[in-house]
Amino acid sequence: MEERKTEGRNPATSNIDTLPTIEMMWVINREDHKVAAAVESQIPEIAKTVDEVYKRLKAGGRLFYCGAGTSGRIGILDASECVPTYNVPPTLVQGLIAGGNKAVFKAVEGAEDDVEACEKELKERRFTKRDVLVGIAASGTTPYVLGGLKYARSIGALTVGIACNENPPLARFCQINITPVVGPEVITGSTRMKAGTAQKLVLNMISTGVMIRLGKVYGNLMVDLQISNAKLADRACRIVEEVANVDYNTASKALEICNGELKTAIVYLCTKLDTNDARHRLEDCGGSRRNTGSRTGGGSPKTAKRAVWMQGKSL
Repeated sequence: MEERKTEGRNPATSNIDTLPTIEMMWVINREDHKVAAAVESQIPEIAKTVDEVYKRLKAGGRLFYCGAGTSGRIGILDASECVPTYNVPPTLVQGLIAGGNKAVFKAVEGAEDDVEACEKELKERRFTKRDVLVGIAASGTTPYVLGGLKYARSIGALTVGIACNENPPLARFCQINITPVVGPEVITGSTRMKAGTAQKLVLNMISTGVMIRLGKVYGNLMVDLQISNAKLADRACRIVEEVANVDYNTASKALEICNGELKTAIVYLCTKLDTNDARHRLEDCGGSRRNTGSRTGGGSPKTAKRAVWMQGKSL
């Protein structure tokens, strides 16, 4: 156990069961402070992952996460949140967990030891060499994850490993390895704590960075969010209001006319095109044509500049 830091005993918490509650919380918090520094040390590899995933998604590939227990649940959480936040199809970012969907809510005994299960799931989802598999395992030894990465690597897909130990076994199947070493857990072996937090931070960075590169963000605004409730409807109106430099009611009406499509509403307001032409302009730009200023209609120079950006960043 001592060979793997995620399984080692933490001397700073050896008497945690004897501490008053307030001291117990301070001890846990001090350990949590180590997580951000561990993730910081991996920023070059995380950035490389973002760039490589972006290339593959632009070329029609998909992003998959696989893990067991906490690691699997974190992957599913990140994947599922991409849909409403960035209005991407649920097939673009997918999370796989050892034991299947029921393992999200209740541990499935022995599921993580099935070395063939992840490969089977990937085949069922028609995983190809255009796709990306990110294997998540605190220890870096989980058979379910290793099996999936081995298969993905064998067919030429991009493989990325996230583990919280140095030189983890999964590294031999990955082109990119992200290893935020957070040290022994507060409770020995409870990797849902520091290791899980580190994994969540890394996945946040990967998915957010990729979505920014895909043009799903303008400034720091989520300009492609999916309007699925009253809160998000209000947020969408405020985003259109801000980017298109119009009042709230105008933004709301534009969204209604454009069927809730934020980018279409913004181009519609900034260019004075009708909704179909605004939608087609976005489609035509394809993410590469930024020099469209001469085609921009009414509005201030500020709004015209914003419209050009929106058109150029369209998927």
